[in-house]
Amino acid sequence: MSNSTGLRGWNIGLWIVQVALAVFYGMAGVMKLTQPIEGLVASGMAYAGDYPELLTRFIGTMEVLGAIGIILPAATRIAPRLTPLAALGFSAIQVLAIGLHTTRGEFTILPFNLVLLALSLLVLWGRTSKAPITPR
Repeated sequence: MSNSTGLRGWNIGLWIVQVALAVFYGMAGVMKLTQPIEGLVASGMAYAGDYPELLTRFIGTMEVLGAIGIILPAATRIAPRLTPLAALGFSAIQVLAIGLHTTRGEFTILPFNLVLLALSLLVLWGRTSKAPITPR
C-alpha cells in the first residue's frame, strides 16, 4: 500500500468518524436545547432534573457548536485547525460525562461514553498528526 493510498484511507475513515460525531452530538445538543427538562428526564437523562437548567442548555449549545466545528472548518478548509479543537471539546464533554455518570452510579452508560471519548480522541490525533486538513 502506497503512502498516498494509506493517507486517503485515513482521510476517509476520519471523515466517517467526524460525520458520526457531528450527527450524534448535533442531535443530542438540539434535544437539550429544545426539549423541556421533564422531557429530557423522561427520555433517560435523569441528571437534567438534578442540575440547573442553564447547565443542560449550555451543554446542548456546546454540543451543537462542536458538531458544526468538527465538520465545517475541515470541509471548507477555512481555519481547519478548529476541527481538532472541536474533537478536543467533545473529549472534554465525555471526560466530564464519565465523571458525572460514575458519581451517580450510572455505570451502564459508561461504555458508550468511552466509545465517544475514543472516537473524539481519534479525530483529535488524526486531524493534528496523521491526516491534517490543509487550509486554503
